[in-house]
Amino acid sequence: MTENVAGIDVAEELPEYPSPRSGECPFAPPPGLLKLHDTGKALVRAKTWDGTTPWVVTTHAAQRELLTDPRLSANIAASGYPHTTEAMKAHAADVRLSINNTDGAEHARWRRMLTSSFTRHRMEKIRPEIQRITDDLIDRMLAGPQPVDLNQVLSLPLPSLMICALLGVPYDDHEFFQEHAGVTNARFKTPERAAESTATLVGYISELIEGKMDDPGEDVLSDLAARVKAGDLSMKEAAPLGHILLVAGHDTSANMITLGTALLLENPDQLAGLRAHSDDPKYVTSTVEELLRYLTIPHLLARRAVLDDIEIDGETIRAGEGVIASLPAANWDPQAFPDPEKLDLTRAASHHHAFGWGPHQCVGQQLARIELHVVFSTLFRRIPTLRLAVDVSELKFKEDSQAYGIYELPVAW
Repeated sequence: MTENVAGIDVAEELPEYPSPRSGECPFAPPPGLLKLHDTGKALVRAKTWDGTTPWVVTTHAAQRELLTDPRLSANIAASGYPHTTEAMKAHAADVRLSINNTDGAEHARWRRMLTSSFTRHRMEKIRPEIQRITDDLIDRMLAGPQPVDLNQVLSLPLPSLMICALLGVPYDDHEFFQEHAGVTNARFKTPERAAESTATLVGYISELIEGKMDDPGEDVLSDLAARVKAGDLSMKEAAPLGHILLVAGHDTSANMITLGTALLLENPDQLAGLRAHSDDPKYVTSTVEELLRYLTIPHLLARRAVLDDIEIDGETIRAGEGVIASLPAANWDPQAFPDPEKLDLTRAASHHHAFGWGPHQCVGQQLARIELHVVFSTLFRRIPTLRLAVDVSELKFKEDSQAYGIYELPVAW
């Protein structure tokens, strides 16, 4: 038998979420998701991988309203939470509370521990170092053979080097933590593989924090070590927090660099504008914001459980139901971004939701922005003849990951 929700035959009528991308336009959100805009509704029910039917919020305005509503919870163990993966659902009750799954005052407490480490002012101070590393990586790229995988020579090394420096993690361990970040973000990992990978990486972070309790540096893990030493945090709280920062701090930016580069190379008219204005900070900033809007790397976020009934757009979301605020849908909402399918590097797009919205906005977004500013202003200036070494149809896009991107990007010049 099929489930019946509000008189609707779920198995036959409700759209699936997430729906597949189009091979003809893999940079765009799934066509099935964009069709939900045609309903004229701010939210619709959809059927997810485990047969549950949460609400999918498709409009920019409704997401801004709901993602700041205290009646929605980020706690993955709360009733109705729409889990992204089988592994998340299997371990939901065992996950320790941290910055990404708490609400209200408790979430604010976690966020205060990190805010000073990732302020715009502090990130601007390391811009020269980001520029130096970017130039060094491009120098090595130009000195080597071609074609080359941009992921391996630039996209992954740059944010990995920066987050390692900020956290106090040895970059020599990058292959180890990049491998486990891939497991963390995989949609189809088994619960057993997820648990093993998380335990391994959390144990690694624990050892680093323990070492910094007696030999601190000027880094985030040293700050956490000081809090553990003072009794403000337990090690069981500090290590998972470091795990979250390490994974999120390099993987999303790496995917953005690769995917953004491919998109620009496929849009030579827009790329010509960037090349002509690569020394104009305002133009580069506009470019980055439009690329963030267009691509939306965290394409399966943001998800919440409903704690109390909410009335919105003529619908009642009941306590115990789930909500998925589809960030790509908001970023392609024609009411917020006219002609959203058009890549326009001069568009005023800074109101996008690529970093989420509300209290759970990405704490490292200023670091990500500066990394992207430097990369996209430098790469095409240093290598004006950069081109894809294969047809875009040959690229493997990361539909099987919670962080959208491209596995390999062969380029030449």
